[in-house]
Amino acid sequence: MTQPNSSDPSSPQWRIAADIGGTFTDVIALGPDARIVPMKVLSTPPDFGTGVIEGVTATMADAQIAARDVAAVLHATTVATNAILEMEGARTGLVTTKGFRDVLELGRLRRPLLYDLSWKKPAPLARRRHRYEIDQRIHADGRIVATVDREELDALAQQLKADGIEALAVCLINSHVQPDEERAVARRLKELLPDVYVTTSVDISPEPGEFERSSTAVVNSYIGTVVHSYVTELGRNLHAKGISAPFSIMQSSGGLLDAPSVVERPVQIIESGPAAGVIAVQKLAQLLDLDNVVAFDMGGTTAKASLIENGQPFLANDYEVGGGMNITRSMGKGAGYTVRVPSIDIAEVGAGGGSIIGVDAAGALHVGPGSAGSRPGPACYGQGGERPTLTDANVVLGYLNPDAIAGGRVTIQPELAAKVLGAVGERIDGDIGVTARGAYEVAISNMTKAVKAVTSERGRDPREATMVAFGGAGPLYGAALARELGIKTVVVPVHTGLFSSLGLLVADSEYQTVTPFRSEHLSLDVFAEEFDTLAALVTDHLGADSVRIDRILDMRYHGQRFDLRIPLPEGTIDDALMHEVKQRFHAEHHKTYGRSGADDLVEIVNIRVRGFVPNNVTIDQALTLPATDNGPRRERMCRFDVPISTPVISRRHLTRTPEAGPLVIEDMDSTTLVPPGTTAHLDEYNNIIISWTDIEVTA
Repeated sequence: MTQPNSSDPSSPQWRIAADIGGTFTDVIALGPDARIVPMKVLSTPPDFGTGVIEGVTATMADAQIAARDVAAVLHATTVATNAILEMEGARTGLVTTKGFRDVLELGRLRRPLLYDLSWKKPAPLARRRHRYEIDQRIHADGRIVATVDREELDALAQQLKADGIEALAVCLINSHVQPDEERAVARRLKELLPDVYVTTSVDISPEPGEFERSSTAVVNSYIGTVVHSYVTELGRNLHAKGISAPFSIMQSSGGLLDAPSVVERPVQIIESGPAAGVIAVQKLAQLLDLDNVVAFDMGGTTAKASLIENGQPFLANDYEVGGGMNITRSMGKGAGYTVRVPSIDIAEVGAGGGSIIGVDAAGALHVGPGSAGSRPGPACYGQGGERPTLTDANVVLGYLNPDAIAGGRVTIQPELAAKVLGAVGERIDGDIGVTARGAYEVAISNMTKAVKAVTSERGRDPREATMVAFGGAGPLYGAALARELGIKTVVVPVHTGLFSSLGLLVADSEYQTVTPFRSEHLSLDVFAEEFDTLAALVTDHLGADSVRIDRILDMRYHGQRFDLRIPLPEGTIDDALMHEVKQRFHAEHHKTYGRSGADDLVEIVNIRVRGFVPNNVTIDQALTLPATDNGPRRERMCRFDVPISTPVISRRHLTRTPEAGPLVIEDMDSTTLVPPGTTAHLDEYNNIIISWTDIEVTA
């Protein structure tokens, strides 16, 4: 994807990025001379596209941008995730080999809650009566034992039409080693059913594992029509505003992909929004020369954590969606729908500004996972919300501006927050301040689990990392969360409430592909040729002059079920390089699991190629302070362990000299809490650096 020529004043020079959240839709525009125009508007469920258009229009008006000045529109969306969570996808069928109709229900032997006898597996997205068997068989070595009968497919098409199937997944046994048979079945069914969305499993996830391949194909088809409608309508509405610039969407793996490709493979954008935020943190970490960073993103509905190590985010080959929170690790799986596509390893919990505060049957205070969202939203918004949320608690604690937030776009009514929190306090025999602070601390406890899931559970010590806190609510909780984890330093970047949108501005375009490792690849020459073939395919798809290629191997020890992603070093593929990659695998396995094995036990599962078109927009261009100022320093009573009169300042009031907390720092898009026991200062890129003074730096 080529970039506009910034030296030509007649060429479009504005890039506009929009990220949909549970409460707000965040839009940020980057123009000539690194001019930044941020905007927050309330999200508009269920038609989230309306909020995007409203945000883009408001941003263009604020920046005085004409449609012809827009060079690119970049988007992160929750539409795919919402279709699964709300069970509003298409009526989906699965066509598979005779005898494999129930593979979705058999799945893997996993229970996310081992001792909860009332737990039930989620119902398959393709009901049993909508799973169809055909009489064909591919042997494990690729030989076609029984081929598909054309008349059988014609009869099947009539049955699919009679059953009202709107989307279809085709997944035949062992098709990953002989994909032509499956593609022929899908092609014939597309001819006979032109209005049905058809997914071919080998074109989405051509890897071993019938359950994972079937599940991924079914999820892709289930959300396919929803994503197609959303992307098509949003593109049409952008054109109606006169915007004809390229339209790209963030993938779960952290790269931008053109809209037509997204429509073909919508399963790739399920973690679209969270991935954009992690990419922004990655670029910031590289700028600040930080090796290990915990990315902590807290918005209106959820809190998310991810780990960046040696400048790179962890990528998982598969994860689950729709099981309460999206899971990429082996422990805890089984609650959702398995998706085998590359995704940034993100742990997510139901703790956001809109998370509802309640009391359980035992009288214990709890927070989330239910959320008030943007409609009606927290009680303090005055839009009809009657249940207390973390935002209401933050108003009562004095952390949030008692008049308005989001640059004055959302009015705050503190008396409504006090009313709903008071009702909770009566149930636990606590005053309103104790109740609000208790909810704050419960939320911290919940979010600690997410950070440990991407650090401790991976054999990484969070104390060795720096935390970057972002999102509309992240800076309110970042310092307290870091203290709980033993992290000394927290970075709060500029435009923190719109940081995921900012990540869209600086993300690279990306496309990747994978193929199973087969016996013929034992020859190093053939192995190298396979990489070259995949690299050519990726380069051709990206269609750019400059494409950076990463070679990756999925590796494990013989007898293992799970594999690790190991980058293949640059250079000619020979015995020395293969020895080096095995040593990398041993080291990663030991770091992750605490042990390693011998070279002769190592096996390669898959061959991957990931291609990037580097973005010529760098993150330092987007870290300028906004033109507005929040006025003079003032004081507000805030409750910590005890109530303390706390200075309320803007980011511009900070200098390079550390200032002791407590402080409340108000930006247009978020509020940063600097608790007692910390200091805060501004670095050369306008980031707020919060440091705990009583935490020892680990060796």
